[in-house]
Amino acid sequence: MKIKVALIGAGQRGKDIYGEYAMKNPENIEFVAVAEPNRIKRNMFAESHGIDEEFIFESWEELLEKDKFCDAVVIATPDDTHFDPASIALKKGYHILLEKPMSNEADECIELGKLAKENKRVFLIAHVLRYTPFFSKIKEIIDSGEIGKLMTISHNENIGYFHFAHSFVRGNWRNSDLSSPLILQKSCHDMDILLWLVGSNCTNVSSFGSLTYFKEENHPEGAGERCMNCKVEARCPYSAKKLYYKNIGNWPSTVISEIQTEEAVKEAVKSGPYGRCVYLCDNNVCDHQSTILEFDNDVTVTFNLSAFTNKVHRTIRVMGTLGEIRADDSKNEIDVQLFDSNERIIYNPQVVAGGHGGGDTGIMNDFVASILSERGKGLTSASTSVESHIMAFAAEESRVTKETIDIKEFMNK
Repeated sequence: MKIKVALIGAGQRGKDIYGEYAMKNPENIEFVAVAEPNRIKRNMFAESHGIDEEFIFESWEELLEKDKFCDAVVIATPDDTHFDPASIALKKGYHILLEKPMSNEADECIELGKLAKENKRVFLIAHVLRYTPFFSKIKEIIDSGEIGKLMTISHNENIGYFHFAHSFVRGNWRNSDLSSPLILQKSCHDMDILLWLVGSNCTNVSSFGSLTYFKEENHPEGAGERCMNCKVEARCPYSAKKLYYKNIGNWPSTVISEIQTEEAVKEAVKSGPYGRCVYLCDNNVCDHQSTILEFDNDVTVTFNLSAFTNKVHRTIRVMGTLGEIRADDSKNEIDVQLFDSNERIIYNPQVVAGGHGGGDTGIMNDFVASILSERGKGLTSASTSVESHIMAFAAEESRVTKETIDIKEFMNK
């Protein structure tokens, strides 16, 4: 038995992650409809999945105007277009997998959480880190009591200089007025995983950060407005030519052009938004941010995100009363050191295929299984995910106002 699903938004996540999962698991899931405004992406997805013409739509509104015709919808549209299709689909009786963040408005996140409780449907948010063997093992170690009572966590999201330039300087999430603040868009993953690991409600948040480097005052002398006509491009680490030319057919080049030929990618760099100088874009999201979180059970957490790292990876240090955990997901290594015996235990979790360390595969497996078993609630249900989103909104509020934010007061504003 398999579920039949409609895709709303056939971009990189929709087409390449969820669509690819269905291609590899045809016994579990079938995409029977697609809504996508971009003609090339829409037709590519429809052709790949053999979708009938009557179920190919230019907009989510057209798709959801029809009576319910399949089991579920996967919503992978831009951040500011999540609330309406999700709430309408839920009321029509569809099961839902919604890309994070739930919304770029706090009140809409809270409302979706309420709707999730009122409508007995599977409603998952794509907080894929919970599904990774890496973070699942850390959670297991904490809950086992092996390192004693949890006291402190220090967690780093190392965004990677090239990833940041692509997504948050030139790309879709460069400007919070058009999408979301960085800590919400990129790091609601991390707020969610920290909330899960701590196992208690967050009470207070303080955060500091700014856009310091990727702005006009740092534009090098002699540099051009675009990488194609720049005298210093050859020695610039943020060169669009260096990043996209060597990745034709793969991320991130697949984002800048629907057609993955050398000619098409070069044209995108020459004339599209991804070929702009990183110092002359319309970006406003901060490029580094540090956040301190306090929880009901007295656990304290520091969370750092930064554009200025060589690799895209996460590192975490978990400190308990009997031992500590030091872990690096790029090495797939979890190092546990116990105080009394001075014993050191190294875990290398099972490697699972799929993006986000196997998390993309894990959430799709859970989505399908939750629907087929009618158990109703997966690991990252919308009702559970609201708090981690509020933590991210509160962190941004603190960063802007320079004040410590009380979570309860913030939610009741």
